[in-house]
Amino acid sequence: GGELGGAEDRGSRLTAVVDGRLPVRPADRRAGPSGPYIRRSKGATVPGNGTTGGFKGAIFDVDGVLVDSPHERAWKEALRELMEGEWAGIRERSTWSDERFTSKVYQQMMSGKPRLAGALSALEYFKVPDAAERAETYGARKQELLVRLIEAGEFRAFPDALRFVMAVKALGIPTAAASSSKNAGLFLRRIRLDTFAEQEGLEYEFIRPGLTLLDFLDADLSGRDLARGKPDPEIFLAAAAELKFPPEECFVVEDAVSGIQAAKAGNMAALGVARANDQDALAAAHADLVVTSLDEVDVSRLTEHQLARRSQ
Repeated sequence: GGELGGAEDRGSRLTAVVDGRLPVRPADRRAGPSGPYIRRSKGATVPGNGTTGGFKGAIFDVDGVLVDSPHERAWKEALRELMEGEWAGIRERSTWSDERFTSKVYQQMMSGKPRLAGALSALEYFKVPDAAERAETYGARKQELLVRLIEAGEFRAFPDALRFVMAVKALGIPTAAASSSKNAGLFLRRIRLDTFAEQEGLEYEFIRPGLTLLDFLDADLSGRDLARGKPDPEIFLAAAAELKFPPEECFVVEDAVSGIQAAKAGNMAALGVARANDQDALAAAHADLVVTSLDEVDVSRLTEHQLARRSQ
């Protein structure tokens, strides 16, 4: 229980942990919109937006964008348990092996999709017999594992995402979370922005003691029961409506191809975060800008309705 804790440094700011006790290297510090983010860079207005002002709303996927969650681990371990246990009799009739369940398979087949759709997609990918009938069992097993991992604190927030979301808020742009996952709230309420801001040396008027990421957001549509999942734009259109702005005046931050496709189908600007070395796939899905860290985005250009990279 409690807030997000523990530290793990894989040599990248993307996977550092949010923890009040974590020392901050000077190179990791990022100021808000009055600091390094303000540097100008070349950037084109997002085509076809039809607006003259800046972006009015920012919509974030959660898993893979704001949080490095154990979803992939839970999906992989759940299928291994089933294929080595109660489904052992059909294992040889499928193409599944634990080694074949790679991060690329997760990103392409499951990431961003509602639980049942993700389960079915994986089972069909591995040619598991009677996939449609088995999907619910697989999804339920994954959920059991996921909850255990979350409760054990087996997840991290992406520091670049927390810096970015606070800088966006400081520009007066309302924010919303729009994840297909019904588990997103479990993460968001355990990520402490007050602790993170103090650690990073960031000062914003909206920071208050005990502020969680869930409290910070203006809207949270995560896990809402909708008729259609990504790549259908329904969840993002609902988020824009909740923020009370037209879709074309909002931008979406996504790490999954299905999410980028959903944003574009909803006539929204799409900012792709390539957390899994999948820049080309996100670009092919017509993301307006693809970065590997949200620290690369020139936040000041959002007021000009532009998704642009900061000057180095």
